[in-house]
Amino acid sequence: MPGAAPAASPPTDGLPAGWPRRLAVATITIGLMMSVLSNSMTNLALPYIAQDLNITAESSIWIVNATQIALIISLLPVAALADIVGYRHVYRFGLVLFSLASIGCALAPSLPWLLLGRTFQGLGGAAIMSVQPALVRAIYPRAQLGRGLGFNTTVVATSLAAGPSIGAAVLSIAPWPYLFAVYAPLGLISFVLAERYLPRTTHTHRPFDWTSAGLSGATFGLLIFSIDGLAHGHHRLVVASEFVAAAVLGTIFVLRQKTLADPMMPIDVFRRPIFSLSITAAACTFTAQGLAFVSLPFFFHTVLGRDAASTGLLLTAWPLALATIAPIAGRLADRHHAGLLGAIGLTSMTAGLVLTALLPENPSSADIMWRLVLCGMGFGIFASPNNRLMMNAVPRERSGSAGGIIATARTFGQTLGAALVAVVFGLFDFSSGGALDAARAAIWRGAAFAAAGRVIGSLRLRH
Repeated sequence: MPGAAPAASPPTDGLPAGWPRRLAVATITIGLMMSVLSNSMTNLALPYIAQDLNITAESSIWIVNATQIALIISLLPVAALADIVGYRHVYRFGLVLFSLASIGCALAPSLPWLLLGRTFQGLGGAAIMSVQPALVRAIYPRAQLGRGLGFNTTVVATSLAAGPSIGAAVLSIAPWPYLFAVYAPLGLISFVLAERYLPRTTHTHRPFDWTSAGLSGATFGLLIFSIDGLAHGHHRLVVASEFVAAAVLGTIFVLRQKTLADPMMPIDVFRRPIFSLSITAAACTFTAQGLAFVSLPFFFHTVLGRDAASTGLLLTAWPLALATIAPIAGRLADRHHAGLLGAIGLTSMTAGLVLTALLPENPSSADIMWRLVLCGMGFGIFASPNNRLMMNAVPRERSGSAGGIIATARTFGQTLGAALVAVVFGLFDFSSGGALDAARAAIWRGAAFAAAGRVIGSLRLRH
């Protein structure tokens, strides 16, 4: 509670090496895996859910959208709340909410009930994901922060790679509700571990700013709806109205933050070139990733004629390369400038996307996979050092808010990338003979965003 006395302070520079640190890392790893696997496994199950609940494929998309919207609306408010009540408390609350929501999804008799459960899953996921960087900062000593963030990136990449396979394995022996029910025991295990092994961080005594929370949620919610409307051909006046409303509310939100002694979003950190350049480069890079991850399955399946199994195997090359290189990049970030590592990484990612867009008409699997490996390695070399730089750019007591900003940039970038794919596919008439041009155009735009991130990130070498 805000008025409560702060808990005992953690060690000044991370938890002791050995089992205390390992068990704390295991705790946050389980929660992070749950959050990431939730979407990748649900995507696979959409056709089964649509058939079982007797809904259209278009309606089933909202099973994914509900979680994404809840996530991006609540990330900043939840991160700010974590600075007030403590990261450990918010993480445990997120686990409980996510687990209960998962049980609700498993028992859902209809689409509205399932959407409600998925919404609460998104809220629980926001609580888990927003405090991840702050908890890593509290667990690892400063000299090993890059290593810790690199491990987090590895967990995300591995979960992304394994999600479709795990989902397929579950669906081969059980109906789709079990895809949600499996999170309940995982959440229980993580909660028990969190109660005992997560560090008890100090926290502030400021009240929670409900007005700022409402403005933040409305801004990002309207922005996502406008992007989604643009992607799905909604009336231009409606889309424009949503975008203008988001811009107005966002401006009011920012102006309000400037007047507060303890703002929900620490606007002052954006005045630091290191942070503002890093978060902008991250947003560009995640947009590039979103463009690639959504367009590549269509490219492989529709254009190149690969079956589902072959497409899934090809797509694992990116996250597996990312998972391999991320811990190495994290260790390098503890010794070398993040701007240099980021420039190397995004050069590799841009080159990989360009080469993918230039694939010949009938490429071999090896031709495709080494290009995606180049993309994944580049993203991994960029991500961990970039996160380390951003976390070190803010005071420790604002770690939660900084983590919320990072998570918001990631979620917004991925959502924007997915929406841009839909826009590009519409422009090139994907369904009526323009599949090749549409897929290549989406990948080229991904390369452009990666290149923009590379240019912006390189400016950090001057600071």
